[in-house]
Amino acid sequence: MKQEDSIMYSKDLLPTSPEARTWKFGHYFSIWMGSVHNVPSYVTIGGFFALGLSIWQVFFIIILSALILAAMMILNGHAGGKYGIPFSILIRSSFGRKGATFPGILRGVVAAIMWFGLQTYAGSLAVTILIGEIWAPYPTLGANWSFLGLSLSSLISLLLFWIINVLFIFTGIKSLGRLTKLLSPLVFVVFGGMAIWAIHFAGGITPILNYRSKGVDGNSILIILSCISAILASWVAQILSVSDVTRYSRSNKEQFWGQAAGLLSTYLLFAIASITIIIGSEVAFGVPIWNVLEVIDRFDSKFAIVLSLLTICLSTLSVNIVGNIIPAGSQLAALLPKSLNFKSGAILAALMGLLIMPWKLMENPESIFTFLNMVGGMLSPVIGVMLVHYFLINKKEINLQELYSIKINMLITNEYHIPAILSTLLAGSLSLLGKFIPSLEPLYRVSWFSGILVSAILYLIFYYLSNWFIARRLEQNTASIPKRG
Repeated sequence: MKQEDSIMYSKDLLPTSPEARTWKFGHYFSIWMGSVHNVPSYVTIGGFFALGLSIWQVFFIIILSALILAAMMILNGHAGGKYGIPFSILIRSSFGRKGATFPGILRGVVAAIMWFGLQTYAGSLAVTILIGEIWAPYPTLGANWSFLGLSLSSLISLLLFWIINVLFIFTGIKSLGRLTKLLSPLVFVVFGGMAIWAIHFAGGITPILNYRSKGVDGNSILIILSCISAILASWVAQILSVSDVTRYSRSNKEQFWGQAAGLLSTYLLFAIASITIIIGSEVAFGVPIWNVLEVIDRFDSKFAIVLSLLTICLSTLSVNIVGNIIPAGSQLAALLPKSLNFKSGAILAALMGLLIMPWKLMENPESIFTFLNMVGGMLSPVIGVMLVHYFLINKKEINLQELYSIKINMLITNEYHIPAILSTLLAGSLSLLGKFIPSLEPLYRVSWFSGILVSAILYLIFYYLSNWFIARRLEQNTASIPKRG
């Protein structure tokens, strides 16, 4: 690589060496379990039942979402598995070196840091309950003392969980692999146990299967599509940066089958557990329980409570590292290669995740999640552009020397790939306008689908139009050169 290109990257962003590519089927089978089995996911399914959907409609939504998600993870993870490159470098292929800054900052800085702070605080709540089960006075520690709205026990739990997250920055990708393998059996035992608990209190499986929904008003197809879009929208950031983890795979076959089997089996368990918990609790207690922490609180075994809370903490830790810390560290290292490497970038992101005071943000969840949904609405079109560029235009071939070079050979000069940027902005704006313009509301409700499909179509059109335009300009310039006679 040329000397002048060295300012473009840190060594952490180089293609993964063969000896570092150690992840096998088992790693990818379990890596996303924390992203599926968490409190927000169960609350989302509760919201589907609140809309009046039936058990079988919700089951269909969850399984179809899992199939689509697995396909997207595998497809967008292919380049990482083949070339060993992270998202912050891969995105340059379709957007140009400088053009990649916009989607990179949205995903790797804004969304990752915000979600890191929120997930860290959410995990700390489970830590407080967990320690309280072991040492009863802990939740009331410090009496009325508070720091910026946090009680002493809440502050200790937050810092403790934050430190555990940060430790994984230094322990490396092997420790993350061990964590995900440990989490796999725990998830099946704990959430499978919750399903059995709900069936028991409901008086068996029959009362749950006989549950009758209130019925859906209006266009049920649009509602079902919007529910699928809601599940997939929560994954848009992970889909984008999946190459950050597939770059460690021994082969694309390992990440293909690992992610497919892991996501489908995990979502099958999630479908059974979430439906039985929510409907079973409504049959048993007259009120549906959407929060799994409330389910755990009703257990009469201290061992079951501690094991369940520990699993929730580990699930949150897993998704926080994979979905937030790794992308944020890589992106900051790509933005400031002279000043930061992956570890220093990840630590900076973790500090920023505390400084945004996530406990304050969660006091008004509507505004913060509206903001994050808008960021997600702009990110889903990036997926469409990346997939079209890699599979249809590049035919799965990437010139790494060119990708890491200052002088990237793009259709449009000065390192901004205009077709990609324009397609993303137009598709994202069209989806988000539905929040403000009633006639476009259906596009907003299915923004995950509309963002990807519209951007993919626009990108193909703009790409070949720009290609045709450049070819015409070259012909005209060639024709204008006087011939020597």
